[in-house]
This record gives sequence, C-alpha cells and structure tokens, in this order.
Amino acid sequence: MTKIKDFQEKDRYTQPLLIKSCNKGVTQKGAPYLNLVFQDSSGSIDGKLWDAKPEDEAVAIAGNVVEVNFEVLLYNHALQLRCNHLEALDQKSIDMSEFMISSRYSEEELRAKLKEKVDSIQNTTLRNLVEKMFDKVGDSFFAYPAASRIHHSYVGGLAEHTLGMAATAEEIIKLYPALNRDLLLSGVLIHDMGKTVELGGLMPGEYSDEGRLTGHISICHGWVMECAEELHVSKSEEALLLRHLVLSHHGKLEFGSPVMPLTMEAEVLNLIDNLDARMNTLTQALSTLSEGEWTQKMFALDGRQFYKPKL
Repeated sequence: MTKIKDFQEKDRYTQPLLIKSCNKGVTQKGAPYLNLVFQDSSGSIDGKLWDAKPEDEAVAIAGNVVEVNFEVLLYNHALQLRCNHLEALDQKSIDMSEFMISSRYSEEELRAKLKEKVDSIQNTTLRNLVEKMFDKVGDSFFAYPAASRIHHSYVGGLAEHTLGMAATAEEIIKLYPALNRDLLLSGVLIHDMGKTVELGGLMPGEYSDEGRLTGHISICHGWVMECAEELHVSKSEEALLLRHLVLSHHGKLEFGSPVMPLTMEAEVLNLIDNLDARMNTLTQALSTLSEGEWTQKMFALDGRQFYKPKL
C-alpha cells in the first residue's frame, strides 16, 4: 500500500484509506458531491467524489477505513484525490495503526517528561492540584489529540502540545522573572485536560455530546473545583488563580473564554497556547511542500498562504 506522503500527481490507486471527515456539497447545477479528507499513518489529503450517489454517502463514514479507487491531481498547488468509487470494508479486520497519525514522541517519553515538570512545582498546593488533575484524567491524556483538526490533531497530540508549551514557558520565565513559575507551569499542564471529554475519541474530527454542550474549558474548570474541594484547598488563592488560568486561556470572550486574562500568568498562557498551536499547524502544512512552494490558504491563520523558503 502506497502511503499518502508518497503520492505523486497522476498516480492511480485502489487501496484502503481512513476517512477523517466527510461533508456533503452541491454543485451550481445541483449535482451532489462529497468533500472528503483521507488519512493514513503518514499524513492526510483532501479528496472529492463527484456525482455522489446514496450508496456512496452510506459508505463515507468518518472514522471508517474504506477501499478507495482514485487518481491524484494537482489543484491550487496541492495534491488532491479525485475519487471514483468507495467500497465498504470489515472494520474489525483492519490494523488501525496503519491509518493513525501519532506524536513524534513515544507515550513513555511524554509521560516521563511531563512527570518531571509536575515534580518540579515547588508550591505544594499547586503541585497537589496538578497531580490530582492528572489522576482524574488518567491515561486518556497521553492518547488524545489536542484538537479536532487544526493543530496536534493526532494520537498523543494533547500531551505533545502540553509539553511544547511547558518548554516555551520555561524559556519565557527566564526572560520575565516577575512571572510565577509554579502558577504558569501548573496552568500549562492542566489547561486542555477537558479535551479528553470534549473530543469524541482518538479519531480527530468528532466531538462528544458533552463536549458540544459544555466545551473543554468549563469541563476542566469543573474538575479543578472538584480537586480543590477534595484537597480542602478550594478557598486558597492558588486554586482561584488556577481556575482563572483555565477559564481565560483562549484569551477573548469571542474565542470561548468566559473571562479574559487578568494576571500576568494568564496573559502568557494564552500567548504560549496560541504560539504552540500555530507553529504545529505551520510545521505540518510546510512539511509536505518542496522549497519555493506555497501552502494552500489556511483558514486557521486568517486565510493566508505561507511560503517555504529555499534558504
């Protein structure tokens, strides 16, 4: 089976691919089509199936691996699949490791590096709260993606995103010693834990009912309050400030935060979160290009196209 990263323009294949997402569309002439994103362990690629029939729609289920007959086209400076036919496969017989993108770090590395960060927190109340949060979220923290599709949207992405933010936080703290290291690091480590409930599973692109109705910020905030109650520190300033970091980490009300950052640590947490997400998004997009090429317009980055330098 040829991997997506090795596809070349004008290639033709019939092989299994995982459907990462599927949306229905209609042409100007009223003909139905499917807008698909396919994935294997090497990456993902957009695809279209024109003149889609009801039987095609029945097979095109996000999260399933299907057999796809397709040709590879170059469209708007990026490869894309023109699909001719989709065939259902027995999902029980499929080795999903062939189709899941994973973090560049092993689970063992992620666990060890993050444990070092937790153990380094000097403030006992904050360290106990963070440890309690890790106990509450469990193993899923090291398996889940960090987002449905934009950044770190792969197995282990949540822990990798958290580790990347922690490393950045450590460097920023050196430059701005007025920051409280223990508080900022604690916020980094727990801020996205609610994603393990918000997202519907290991397959990016799906949200749970609870996630749709409440969101990961409120889920995580509730957990912090529960942990603080169990540790009998709910009235402490540490618990209050940590709750604020969780609630404000998206930075603005229109981005989903119920409050805006009102401490130095909260402001920095939002900036680090945004920086790490954007760098991961760009790294993934540019990794598929040759030097001197441009990305497609990137919706998550204001619709801009980015250039891969020849330097």
